[in-house]
Order: sequence, then C-alpha cells, then structure tokens
Amino acid sequence: MVGQAVLRECLMDPRIDKVLSMVRGTSGLHHAKLDERVHSDFLDFSSLQQTWRGYDACFYCLGVSSAGMNERDYRRVTFDFTLAAARLLAQLNPAMTFVYVSGAGTDSTERGRSMWARVKGATENALLALPFKAVMFRPGVIIPLHGIRSKTRSYRMFYAATRPLWGLLRAVWPNAVSTSEQVGRAMIAAARDGTSQPIMEARDINRVGKSV
Repeated sequence: MVGQAVLRECLMDPRIDKVLSMVRGTSGLHHAKLDERVHSDFLDFSSLQQTWRGYDACFYCLGVSSAGMNERDYRRVTFDFTLAAARLLAQLNPAMTFVYVSGAGTDSTERGRSMWARVKGATENALLALPFKAVMFRPGVIIPLHGIRSKTRSYRMFYAATRPLWGLLRAVWPNAVSTSEQVGRAMIAAARDGTSQPIMEARDINRVGKSV
C-alpha cells in the first residue's frame, strides 16, 4: 500500500525524472517515467547490477503481515529480502538515500517480546550500518487515498469497517494517523532534501508530508 502511494507521488512530481519499480508481479500501470521490472528472486539481485546503477534514492516498501508466520519465515521476507537489495545498492550507489518502510512500535533493541518488532528492529539496525544514507519510516495507521488499496485482506477489512471514522481518527490521534499521500510525499522529501533524523515516527512523517 505504501509502495502504491510513493509511486503515485513520484510519477506526479515534476522534479523526479525516472522511476524504476521492482515488482514480483506486473502492476499493469503505464507511465512515461516508469520502468517496471518483474523479478522473482528477492534474495539475489546480482543480475541487476547495471540496471541499478545511477539512482539517487530507493524507497523500499516490500513487506508482509506477521500474522500466522513463524519468526524464520517472517525474517526471510523482512530482513533477508531487504538486506539483499540494500547491500547491493550501497555498493553500486553509495551516495543514494535508502528509505525503509518499517512500522510504529519497532524494537531497536532486538530483545523485546514482540517477534515482528524484533525483526523490524534488526532490519533497521543493519540498514543504518550500511555505507549510504538510510532513513527509517515508522508510520502508524495509514489512511489510503486516491484508490490505493492494501493487498492484505485483514487490512482491507479494517479500512472498510473504519472508513466512517477516518476523520475522527485523524482528529483524535494526529500524531499516529497519516494519509498515504503524506507518507509518499514525506519519503520523497527525505530523499531529496535530507533529514537529520535517521528514524521518522508518524508525527515526523506527517509534519514533513504536509510541508511538501
């Protein structure tokens, strides 16, 4: 869902010349600035070295819900996939900014009781240790706009059930609720303008997203 959001904002932003989108299945989206590539093995990107050279930023939005998953499988998608891409990008484009979509409640100590939070924390820490500029985005509740939909069924059910309350949620918890538009714009701002904060919580995302 965040990937859809930031892709929309990138394609609409006149300051962005080109977007390379790495996907597991074709989206059917066509745009003059978009170069979409289907790639099946997210543990091995070595065949894409020439393709990946010369980019200023990477918005890493791949992720899954931890519901029903054991730690080994969740870590494979969350940590192993991410670092396989990030290590190669750091080697090819050391001056780039890598924006990673994490989540509110991520455990930077890697020692907490919550499995998903530990794995996300380990992923963040590993990214921050790589030789490029890395920024961790920790959004809370994201309200999807402009026809954007989550691919996770439970999330879609949640959004359908709470839609009448979206305005109230934003009013009551302004520092915990973001729109997909705010998140996408804040990611672009973090890459273009830089940020002194390696970790951006929902309140930081909203502040930057509103200012763009």
